[in-house]
Amino acid sequence: MHVLLCEDDDLIASGIVAGLNAQGLNVDRVATASAAQAMLRAASFDVMVLDLGLPDEDGIKLLDRLRQRGEALPVLVLTARDSVSDRVAGLQAGADDYLLKPFDLRELCARLHTLQRRVAGRTLNMIEHGPLQHDPSTRQTWLAGQAVDLSRREQALLYALLQNRGRVLSGEQLKDSVYGFSDEVESNALNVHIHHLRRKLGNGIVETVRGLGYRLGPAQAAPQEAP
Repeated sequence: MHVLLCEDDDLIASGIVAGLNAQGLNVDRVATASAAQAMLRAASFDVMVLDLGLPDEDGIKLLDRLRQRGEALPVLVLTARDSVSDRVAGLQAGADDYLLKPFDLRELCARLHTLQRRVAGRTLNMIEHGPLQHDPSTRQTWLAGQAVDLSRREQALLYALLQNRGRVLSGEQLKDSVYGFSDEVESNALNVHIHHLRRKLGNGIVETVRGLGYRLGPAQAAPQEAP
């Protein structure tokens, strides 16, 4: 899961980034509303964590503007404003969830997974695709009942494909899901991760759509060994 964190407090932001990274989430952090808008134009994200007390603009105004222009990205508001009117204003502006400071990182992570589950129309964390099972909250994967060890990048790649089954994702979209905006990425890195995923989960797990990108392959009854 690729998370955009908009939080101006460096101490809080560093704790969130470290905590979510430890849970296998990929986080890019910005400190202002203007930087958040620039980041949303530059990369693809699965969810946004938004503080309301930003130095250049109130987070509610940013959220309202994003919704007005049709931005459907799930947004979790993270703030110390605890009045009912503040919570109502946030939800009316288009927030999908609201978490008060101080908070537990485990709860934040669980809420982000819940938002993604809602977006995908799932009622459970477990994602099934034929004999493949993947639980993004525990970062565990099974193929035909056998546990499969995937690296953090491979998990992110698999999750992006499972979340977008039936859709063709460009190489850039997949890179956004697997890497942070500031990460240095070698030109063949994505191909390496795709190769490893095919080797571990079967050749058909990732389909190459020539000239367009990649998509999740059809569910198969048994794993296939890559050559």
